[in-house]
Amino acid sequence: MSPTTGGTIEVAHLSKSFGAVRAVDDLSFQVRPGRVTGFLGPNGAGKTTTLRMLLGLVTPTSGTATIDGRRYRDLDRPLRTVGAALEAASFHPGRTAIDHLRVYAPQAGVPDARAAEVLDLVGLSAAADRRTGGFSLGMRQRLALATTLLADPAVLLLDEPANGLDPEGIRWLRVFLRALAAEGRTVLVSSHVLSEVEQTVDDVVIIAQGRLVHSSTLADLARLALPRVRLASPDADALAALVARAGWEVAANPATGSGVELLGVDARTVGAAAFAAGLELSELSPHDPGLEAIFLALTRAPQAPTTGDAR
Repeated sequence: MSPTTGGTIEVAHLSKSFGAVRAVDDLSFQVRPGRVTGFLGPNGAGKTTTLRMLLGLVTPTSGTATIDGRRYRDLDRPLRTVGAALEAASFHPGRTAIDHLRVYAPQAGVPDARAAEVLDLVGLSAAADRRTGGFSLGMRQRLALATTLLADPAVLLLDEPANGLDPEGIRWLRVFLRALAAEGRTVLVSSHVLSEVEQTVDDVVIIAQGRLVHSSTLADLARLALPRVRLASPDADALAALVARAGWEVAANPATGSGVELLGVDARTVGAAAFAAGLELSELSPHDPGLEAIFLALTRAPQAPTTGDAR
Protein backbone atom coordinates (compact mmCIF):
# COMPACT_ATOMS: atom_id res chain seq x y z
CA MET A 1 0.00 0.00 0.00
CA SER A 2 1.37 3.36 -0.96
CA PRO A 3 0.96 6.49 1.19
CA THR A 4 -2.15 8.42 0.26
CA THR A 5 -4.26 11.27 1.54
CA GLY A 6 -7.89 10.67 2.32
CA GLY A 7 -10.61 13.27 2.02
CA THR A 8 -12.67 14.71 4.87
CA ILE A 9 -16.09 13.16 5.32
CA GLU A 10 -18.64 15.87 6.06
CA VAL A 11 -22.16 15.07 7.22
CA ALA A 12 -24.22 18.25 7.58
CA HIS A 13 -27.78 18.40 8.94
CA LEU A 14 -28.48 15.01 7.41
CA SER A 15 -31.96 13.55 7.84
CA LYS A 16 -33.77 10.55 6.40
CA SER A 17 -37.35 9.46 6.93
CA PHE A 18 -38.92 6.22 5.81
CA GLY A 19 -42.60 7.03 6.03
CA ALA A 20 -43.29 7.95 9.64
CA VAL A 21 -39.93 6.60 10.82
CA ARG A 22 -37.14 9.15 11.26
CA ALA A 23 -34.06 6.98 10.77
CA VAL A 24 -31.55 9.87 10.77
CA ASP A 25 -32.38 13.20 12.40
CA ASP A 26 -30.41 16.40 11.66
CA LEU A 27 -27.06 14.62 11.97
CA SER A 28 -23.80 16.55 11.60
CA PHE A 29 -20.20 15.41 12.09
CA GLN A 30 -16.77 15.32 10.41
CA VAL A 31 -14.28 12.50 9.85
CA ARG A 32 -10.73 13.59 9.10
CA PRO A 33 -7.84 11.89 7.27
CA GLY A 34 -5.08 10.11 9.12
CA ARG A 35 -7.34 8.92 11.93
CA VAL A 36 -9.59 5.97 12.69
CA THR A 37 -13.04 7.19 13.66
CA GLY A 38 -15.55 4.97 15.41
CA PHE A 39 -19.14 5.51 14.30
CA LEU A 40 -20.98 4.12 17.29
CA GLY A 41 -24.52 3.52 18.41
CA PRO A 42 -26.93 0.72 19.29
CA ASN A 43 -28.50 -1.41 16.59
CA GLY A 44 -31.11 0.65 14.76
CA ALA A 45 -29.44 3.97 15.65
CA GLY A 46 -29.14 4.97 11.97
CA LYS A 47 -25.48 4.12 11.32
CA THR A 48 -25.99 1.98 8.22
CA THR A 49 -28.54 4.41 6.77
CA THR A 50 -26.01 7.22 7.21
CA LEU A 51 -23.28 5.21 5.47
CA ARG A 52 -25.66 4.36 2.63
CA MET A 53 -26.44 8.06 2.17
CA LEU A 54 -22.71 8.77 2.03
CA LEU A 55 -22.46 6.26 -0.81
CA GLY A 56 -25.48 7.59 -2.69
CA LEU A 57 -27.44 4.37 -2.12
CA VAL A 58 -30.14 6.22 -0.16
CA THR A 59 -31.36 9.73 -0.96
CA PRO A 60 -31.43 12.05 2.06
CA THR A 61 -34.69 13.69 3.04
CA SER A 62 -32.59 16.76 3.80
CA GLY A 63 -28.99 17.74 4.43
CA THR A 64 -25.79 16.61 2.74
CA ALA A 65 -23.18 13.86 3.01
CA THR A 66 -19.95 14.55 1.12
CA ILE A 67 -16.42 13.27 0.73
CA ASP A 68 -13.84 15.98 0.20
CA GLY A 69 -16.66 18.40 -0.55
CA ARG A 70 -18.38 16.26 -3.20
CA ARG A 71 -21.22 13.79 -3.23
CA TYR A 72 -20.24 10.21 -4.01
CA ARG A 73 -21.94 10.29 -7.41
CA ASP A 74 -19.89 13.37 -8.36
CA LEU A 75 -16.51 11.76 -7.64
CA ASP A 76 -14.30 11.29 -10.71
CA ARG A 77 -13.12 7.82 -9.70
CA PRO A 78 -15.40 6.70 -6.87
CA LEU A 79 -13.83 3.26 -6.29
CA ARG A 80 -10.36 4.82 -6.16
CA THR A 81 -11.63 7.37 -3.65
CA VAL A 82 -13.91 5.26 -1.44
CA GLY A 83 -13.80 1.61 -0.43
CA ALA A 84 -16.90 0.43 1.41
CA ALA A 85 -18.04 -2.77 3.07
CA LEU A 86 -21.61 -2.47 4.30
CA GLU A 87 -23.58 -5.05 6.25
CA ALA A 88 -23.09 -8.74 5.46
CA ALA A 89 -21.03 -9.28 2.31
CA SER A 90 -22.32 -11.82 -0.19
CA PHE A 91 -20.09 -14.12 -2.22
CA HIS A 92 -20.83 -16.75 -4.83
CA PRO A 93 -20.37 -19.95 -2.77
CA GLY A 94 -18.79 -21.82 -5.67
CA ARG A 95 -16.24 -19.14 -6.49
CA THR A 96 -12.78 -19.12 -4.94
CA ALA A 97 -11.51 -16.10 -3.03
CA ILE A 98 -9.03 -15.17 -5.75
CA ASP A 99 -11.67 -15.51 -8.46
CA HIS A 100 -14.10 -13.36 -6.49
CA LEU A 101 -11.54 -10.56 -6.46
CA ARG A 102 -10.66 -11.06 -10.13
CA VAL A 103 -14.33 -10.48 -10.99
CA TYR A 104 -14.22 -7.09 -9.27
CA ALA A 105 -10.74 -6.08 -10.45
CA PRO A 106 -11.92 -4.65 -13.85
CA GLN A 107 -14.59 -2.56 -12.08
CA ALA A 108 -11.89 -1.17 -9.80
CA GLY A 109 -9.63 -0.50 -12.79
CA VAL A 110 -6.80 -2.70 -11.52
CA PRO A 111 -5.01 -5.73 -13.03
CA ASP A 112 -5.72 -9.30 -11.90
CA ALA A 113 -2.43 -9.31 -10.01
CA ARG A 114 -3.93 -6.89 -7.50
CA ALA A 115 -6.26 -9.68 -6.29
CA ALA A 116 -3.35 -11.66 -4.89
CA GLU A 117 -1.88 -8.54 -3.32
CA VAL A 118 -4.99 -7.66 -1.31
CA LEU A 119 -5.50 -11.28 -0.24
CA ASP A 120 -2.00 -11.14 1.21
CA LEU A 121 -2.78 -7.83 2.93
CA VAL A 122 -5.75 -9.33 4.79
CA GLY A 123 -4.03 -12.62 5.60
CA LEU A 124 -6.00 -14.86 3.23
CA SER A 125 -3.26 -15.93 0.81
CA ALA A 126 -3.42 -19.52 2.04
CA ALA A 127 -7.16 -19.59 1.29
CA ALA A 128 -6.91 -18.02 -2.17
CA ASP A 129 -8.07 -21.17 -3.98
CA ARG A 130 -10.72 -22.18 -1.47
CA ARG A 131 -14.39 -21.74 -2.35
CA THR A 132 -16.04 -18.97 -0.34
CA GLY A 133 -18.99 -21.21 0.49
CA GLY A 134 -16.80 -22.90 3.09
CA PHE A 135 -15.49 -19.66 4.64
CA SER A 136 -16.15 -18.81 8.27
CA LEU A 137 -17.78 -15.47 9.09
CA GLY A 138 -14.38 -14.06 10.06
CA MET A 139 -12.84 -15.13 6.75
CA ARG A 140 -15.74 -13.57 4.89
CA GLN A 141 -15.12 -10.33 6.75
CA ARG A 142 -11.48 -10.38 5.66
CA LEU A 143 -12.47 -11.08 2.05
CA ALA A 144 -14.95 -8.19 2.13
CA LEU A 145 -12.15 -5.93 3.36
CA ALA A 146 -9.86 -7.19 0.59
CA THR A 147 -12.57 -6.29 -1.94
CA THR A 148 -12.76 -2.71 -0.64
CA LEU A 149 -8.97 -2.37 -0.97
CA LEU A 150 -8.74 -3.44 -4.62
CA ALA A 151 -8.53 0.12 -5.97
CA ASP A 152 -6.30 1.31 -3.10
CA PRO A 153 -8.93 3.84 -1.92
CA ALA A 154 -8.13 6.89 0.18
CA VAL A 155 -11.34 6.61 2.23
CA LEU A 156 -12.68 3.47 3.92
CA LEU A 157 -16.25 3.01 5.18
CA LEU A 158 -16.54 -0.23 7.13
CA ASP A 159 -19.80 -1.40 8.71
CA GLU A 160 -19.21 -3.71 11.70
CA PRO A 161 -15.88 -5.09 10.33
CA ALA A 162 -15.03 -6.92 13.58
CA ASN A 163 -18.22 -8.96 13.47
CA GLY A 164 -17.33 -12.66 13.44
CA LEU A 165 -13.62 -12.18 14.10
CA ASP A 166 -11.99 -14.15 16.89
CA PRO A 167 -9.75 -12.30 19.42
CA GLU A 168 -6.69 -12.82 17.22
CA GLY A 169 -8.59 -11.49 14.22
CA ILE A 170 -9.73 -8.43 16.16
CA ARG A 171 -6.13 -7.70 17.17
CA TRP A 172 -5.08 -8.05 13.53
CA LEU A 173 -7.87 -5.70 12.40
CA ARG A 174 -6.85 -3.13 15.00
CA VAL A 175 -3.25 -3.03 13.76
CA PHE A 176 -4.33 -3.08 10.11
CA LEU A 177 -6.77 -0.17 10.39
CA ARG A 178 -4.24 1.91 12.28
CA ALA A 179 -1.67 1.23 9.56
CA LEU A 180 -4.16 2.40 6.91
CA ALA A 181 -4.83 5.62 8.83
CA ALA A 182 -1.10 6.17 9.37
CA GLU A 183 -0.73 6.31 5.59
CA GLY A 184 -3.10 9.28 5.56
CA ARG A 185 -6.32 7.49 4.76
CA THR A 186 -9.70 8.37 6.21
CA VAL A 187 -11.09 5.38 8.10
CA LEU A 188 -14.67 5.29 9.41
CA VAL A 189 -15.65 2.13 11.30
CA SER A 190 -19.16 1.51 12.59
CA SER A 191 -19.98 -0.66 15.60
CA HIS A 192 -22.71 -1.06 18.18
CA VAL A 193 -20.20 -2.18 20.83
CA LEU A 194 -17.72 0.38 22.14
CA SER A 195 -15.41 -2.23 23.67
CA GLU A 196 -15.02 -3.80 20.23
CA VAL A 197 -13.30 -0.70 18.82
CA GLU A 198 -12.06 0.99 22.00
CA GLN A 199 -8.42 0.10 21.33
CA THR A 200 -8.70 0.83 17.60
CA VAL A 201 -10.17 4.29 17.14
CA ASP A 202 -8.79 7.80 17.64
CA ASP A 203 -12.11 9.66 17.49
CA VAL A 204 -15.72 8.73 18.23
CA VAL A 205 -19.03 9.83 16.77
CA ILE A 206 -21.91 8.41 18.82
CA ILE A 207 -25.52 8.47 17.66
CA ALA A 208 -28.80 7.23 19.08
CA GLN A 209 -32.24 7.30 17.51
CA GLY A 210 -30.67 8.90 14.45
CA ARG A 211 -29.27 11.86 16.39
CA LEU A 212 -25.77 12.86 17.42
CA VAL A 213 -25.20 12.44 21.16
CA HIS A 214 -21.41 12.80 21.38
CA SER A 215 -18.43 13.65 19.16
CA SER A 216 -14.85 13.88 20.42
CA THR A 217 -11.52 12.15 20.58
CA LEU A 218 -11.58 8.79 22.35
CA ALA A 219 -9.36 10.33 25.02
CA ASP A 220 -11.95 13.03 25.76
CA LEU A 221 -14.71 10.41 25.96
CA ALA A 222 -12.54 8.37 28.34
CA ARG A 223 -12.23 11.39 30.63
CA LEU A 224 -15.97 11.14 31.27
CA ALA A 225 -15.34 7.65 32.66
CA LEU A 226 -12.47 8.51 35.00
CA PRO A 227 -13.06 7.68 38.68
CA ARG A 228 -14.80 10.52 40.50
CA VAL A 229 -15.38 11.37 44.13
CA ARG A 230 -18.28 13.49 45.29
CA LEU A 231 -17.79 15.30 48.58
CA ALA A 232 -19.44 18.07 50.54
CA SER A 233 -18.77 19.89 53.79
CA PRO A 234 -20.65 22.38 55.98
CA ASP A 235 -17.53 24.56 55.62
CA ALA A 236 -17.51 25.33 51.89
CA ASP A 237 -14.54 27.70 52.11
CA ALA A 238 -12.36 25.17 53.92
CA LEU A 239 -13.39 22.52 51.40
CA ALA A 240 -12.41 24.77 48.49
CA ALA A 241 -9.07 25.51 50.17
CA LEU A 242 -8.37 21.78 50.64
CA VAL A 243 -9.15 21.02 46.99
CA ALA A 244 -6.87 23.84 45.82
CA ARG A 245 -4.07 22.86 48.19
CA ALA A 246 -4.18 19.22 47.13
CA GLY A 247 -4.27 20.14 43.43
CA TRP A 248 -7.27 17.92 42.73
CA GLU A 249 -9.10 18.42 39.45
CA VAL A 250 -12.74 19.44 39.73
CA ALA A 251 -14.96 17.74 37.16
CA ALA A 252 -16.60 19.84 34.48
CA ASN A 253 -19.98 19.06 36.04
CA PRO A 254 -19.38 19.69 39.77
CA ALA A 255 -21.98 18.65 42.29
CA THR A 256 -24.50 21.29 43.30
CA GLY A 257 -24.57 23.24 46.55
CA SER A 258 -21.49 23.24 48.75
CA GLY A 259 -20.13 20.03 47.28
CA VAL A 260 -17.64 19.30 44.54
CA GLU A 261 -16.95 16.38 42.26
CA LEU A 262 -13.28 15.49 41.84
CA LEU A 263 -11.88 13.77 38.80
CA GLY A 264 -9.25 11.02 38.79
CA VAL A 265 -8.82 10.62 42.56
CA ASP A 266 -10.04 7.88 44.91
CA ALA A 267 -12.24 8.28 47.98
CA ARG A 268 -9.58 6.92 50.38
CA THR A 269 -7.10 9.64 49.38
CA VAL A 270 -9.72 12.37 49.71
CA GLY A 271 -10.98 11.09 53.07
CA ALA A 272 -7.46 10.91 54.52
CA ALA A 273 -6.66 14.45 53.40
CA ALA A 274 -9.90 15.80 54.87
CA PHE A 275 -9.23 14.02 58.20
CA ALA A 276 -5.67 15.40 58.32
CA ALA A 277 -7.03 18.92 57.71
CA GLY A 278 -9.70 18.53 60.38
CA LEU A 279 -12.40 19.13 57.81
CA GLU A 280 -15.89 17.82 58.54
CA LEU A 281 -17.44 16.06 55.54
CA SER A 282 -21.16 15.59 55.02
CA GLU A 283 -20.64 13.48 51.89
CA LEU A 284 -17.83 11.33 50.56
CA SER A 285 -18.94 8.98 47.79
CA PRO A 286 -16.95 7.33 45.00
CA HIS A 287 -18.33 7.17 41.47
CA ASP A 288 -16.60 5.02 38.85
CA PRO A 289 -18.87 4.78 35.81
CA GLY A 290 -16.53 3.03 33.35
CA LEU A 291 -16.33 3.78 29.63
CA GLU A 292 -18.96 1.25 28.59
CA ALA A 293 -21.41 2.67 31.15
CA ILE A 294 -20.83 6.17 29.78
CA PHE A 295 -21.51 4.90 26.26
CA LEU A 296 -24.73 3.19 27.38
CA ALA A 297 -25.86 6.30 29.25
CA LEU A 298 -25.28 8.48 26.19
CA THR A 299 -27.25 6.19 23.89
CA ARG A 300 -30.04 5.23 26.28
CA ALA A 301 -31.76 8.63 26.34
CA PRO A 302 -30.39 11.03 23.70
CA GLN A 303 -30.00 14.60 24.90
CA ALA A 304 -28.28 17.61 23.37
CA PRO A 305 -24.99 16.41 21.81
CA THR A 306 -21.72 16.76 23.67
CA THR A 307 -18.45 17.43 21.90
CA GLY A 308 -14.80 17.36 22.77
CA ASP A 309 -11.49 18.15 21.14
CA ALA A 310 -12.04 15.95 18.09
CA ARG A 311 -9.55 16.74 15.36
